[in-house]
Amino acid sequence: MDPDESSTEIDEGLYSRQLYVLGHDAMKQMKTSSVLVSGMRGLGVEIAKNIILGGVKQVTVHDEGKAEWNDLSSQFYLTVDDIRKNRAKASEQRLAELNSYVPVSSYTGKLTEDFLRQFQVVVLTDSTLEEQLRIGEFCHNQNIKFIVADTKGLFGQLFCDFGEEFTVIDKNGEEPQTAVITWITKGNPGLVTCMDEAWHGFQPGDYVTFSQVQGMTELNNCTPIEIQVNDPYSFFIGDTSDFSDYEKGGIAMEVKMPQTLMFKSFGEALKEPKYQVSDFGKANRQGTLHIAFQALHQFVKDYSQLPKPWGKTDADVLVTIANKLSENDPSILNESPLDEELVRKLAYVAMGNLSPITAFIGGIAAQEVMKVKPRIVMRGCRYDGQIAIFGAEFQEKLKMQKYFLVGAGAIGCELMKNFAMIGLGAGEGGSITVTDMDTIERSNLNRQFLFRPGDITKMKSEIAAAAVRKMNPSLQIIAHQNRVGPETENIYTQDFFENLNGVANALDNVETRRYTDSLCVLYQKPLLESGTLGTKGNFQVVIPHLTESYSSSGDPPEKFIPICTLKNFPNAIEHTLQWARDEFEGLFKQPAENVHKYLEFDPKNHVHMDYIMAAANLYAQSYCMQGSQDRAAVQQILLSVDVPPFSPKSGVTIHTNDAEMEDAASFAENERLLQLKNLLSSCKNFPGCKMQPLDFEKDDDTNFHMDFIVAASNLRAENYDIPAADRHKSKLIAGRIIPAIATTTAAIVGLVCLELYKVVQGDKPITAYRNGFFNLALPFYAFSEPVPAGKQKYRDKEWTLWDHIDVQGIKPNGEEMTMAEFLDYFKKVHDLEVTFVCRVPQILYATHMRQEVKEKHLSQRLSEIVTTLSKENIEEHVKALKLEIDFRTEEDDVNFPFIFYQFR
Repeated sequence: MDPDESSTEIDEGLYSRQLYVLGHDAMKQMKTSSVLVSGMRGLGVEIAKNIILGGVKQVTVHDEGKAEWNDLSSQFYLTVDDIRKNRAKASEQRLAELNSYVPVSSYTGKLTEDFLRQFQVVVLTDSTLEEQLRIGEFCHNQNIKFIVADTKGLFGQLFCDFGEEFTVIDKNGEEPQTAVITWITKGNPGLVTCMDEAWHGFQPGDYVTFSQVQGMTELNNCTPIEIQVNDPYSFFIGDTSDFSDYEKGGIAMEVKMPQTLMFKSFGEALKEPKYQVSDFGKANRQGTLHIAFQALHQFVKDYSQLPKPWGKTDADVLVTIANKLSENDPSILNESPLDEELVRKLAYVAMGNLSPITAFIGGIAAQEVMKVKPRIVMRGCRYDGQIAIFGAEFQEKLKMQKYFLVGAGAIGCELMKNFAMIGLGAGEGGSITVTDMDTIERSNLNRQFLFRPGDITKMKSEIAAAAVRKMNPSLQIIAHQNRVGPETENIYTQDFFENLNGVANALDNVETRRYTDSLCVLYQKPLLESGTLGTKGNFQVVIPHLTESYSSSGDPPEKFIPICTLKNFPNAIEHTLQWARDEFEGLFKQPAENVHKYLEFDPKNHVHMDYIMAAANLYAQSYCMQGSQDRAAVQQILLSVDVPPFSPKSGVTIHTNDAEMEDAASFAENERLLQLKNLLSSCKNFPGCKMQPLDFEKDDDTNFHMDFIVAASNLRAENYDIPAADRHKSKLIAGRIIPAIATTTAAIVGLVCLELYKVVQGDKPITAYRNGFFNLALPFYAFSEPVPAGKQKYRDKEWTLWDHIDVQGIKPNGEEMTMAEFLDYFKKVHDLEVTFVCRVPQILYATHMRQEVKEKHLSQRLSEIVTTLSKENIEEHVKALKLEIDFRTEEDDVNFPFIFYQFR
């Protein structure tokens, strides 16, 4: 597709994950938006990066200033060679490389009204209050969407004006809820009762419509009805007194109703700010910040510079200005006193410039576009913006950090960008090790901004590492292509982990998250954990001996579909798609004898032909035969095939619960395995007969996998009067795709890296750290202190999950202790009579063992027992064994700390 064409057609291969967040309509609307981003320091380039990846019509970046050393703290597209060059001009080309569909231009002149008229959205960063007021009033009058975003050190602000009549189509960005109905009463109001297997998920004020209702058919396809929730399994829908009697069945479906919002202009909002205050009980905090930023503008106007870093005199001046502003308009603080200490903190750090802060505020701003210390001396280096806040000593500490980054996808790319900006591991003694076994796909380009079209099929970790080295040539980054798991413990050894300062997860699966978390607990390393789902993001900081670990609290269970629902009672497209996935596995991982048995086949029906074309080509692949794309030729062949009419079997049992289904499935699986065995036996007589299992791959549009899934699912949906789903939605559900968008990723990583600062500083109480969750679609932000590590106690001993007992298994004479000596050690040192020793899954000792086995183990070295039981030598890199013990105790359920047994 020509990048310059104005068509609203959407490249689903590129934007697939974002489409699952925003939808086609919102994406098409974005493709008509011309956006101006003024100010190309760290915040401006972050916003521009996110909206270019998002796919707007065009972006113009503006800046009248020249790059300074201080900019390099967060402006990842400026280099040392760009110092004293115009920031917009220097950034233009690198921004343009992000997305070939979005033209990017730069502008270095004054922002006149004639120039502003060409844009649908104007974003101001790094601007004066006078300019914000002037441009804000003009944009409001011209119905141009207007955003002000700013960061000052550890502080940030954001303002949006989307006009006096802005329609919101989807208030929360969630998929519409559906619920299966079991009863509807006649009354005013009528009560709808849903299946008690799952909550209906509706909220008060939601609107629903109905389908498949038998009896009370007046509800089917009715205009949306506002509901009132009664409990998690029922809701009221208004007057049903005159409706027909309800008989059975029915689906309730949520309908998203549009809302119209009215925005004030920037000047009006400045005079009458409205805040939703919930900041740890400090009701005047947001009002103080509102005044403090105005005072900061006045300070710059009076003194032509920001307050000096950690300068007490300048801080006192800013407090004086803020107090005068609060006296002139006491309503802003709701008659509360000004929080002078907060104003001083702003003064101390206002000259600073942090990449994580710009990432967080920039992520939010871009989403709105789519929808007492010593005085610091500047050094003239790329980290000046950070040094202005934390000092040079802390900067050196950051550079010496050794971190392990697991994953180089969307979150991984953003983390590496921030690591490069803040200088993590950028000293000679520091390092970043990143590993990811995946290659780059086209759909990655939409949100994993370190990759370009020419990088497709290359390794993610290598390309990402090379990209961030260009941002900061001092970054000591090493790229691996390994999965992190038991199979790579010879690479990520005890020595490797003990040499680290911390670990950051950038993963999309719980299994590897838990495994990495277990290693961090074992080797007592901090872990930064985060994840995204569409516009929602969450992050967690795990600190040894202070917080619980990631695995301490279980993730909410995944929704599952009962087998009997899949097989006999489907009522939603999700059910038919899961059924189609199961069919795919059964048919193309194992041979099937008759694919047409239950189809009244019609070659003129395009859905029937879709099924046959996909299935036939998949079978051809299974048997290493040449397939065919010639639909007409296949149709002619099929017209000559005699398909026997379908006749239902008599005496068939319809299973109504999962237990019955599992028993039947077990019998069917045995039958299928027997058929497969017979088929393979017969194939021995035919040397050319080969088979290969087909693993489901959703992103290859030429392999017929999704063609089969879509056709099979929609055919089954047709049988049960379920609305069909298009290929895009089917891929989301059947492929279990996690929706993703660049803005959420940028914002969550900004928050993660703010916690990273605290981790590197160290020796902080648990109250200093934050876990958090947000939803940019609402918007909603929630932060909390981490949960403390749970304590256990036995006698006078107390421990948490972070504690373990180190046992030196090598005696002074150089020999390893025996099991008898190991047991004796615990009796003498810990006064414990050990009754059980294991290295999962091997039981090394137990008092209930047969006497001859027990006596043999007591005389053997522990490593010798492990080798004997596993029938394998312990690998050379393993220096210690993780053991679990039990002992005789007068108390129940004492989970003693694990044992770290050093035998080398």
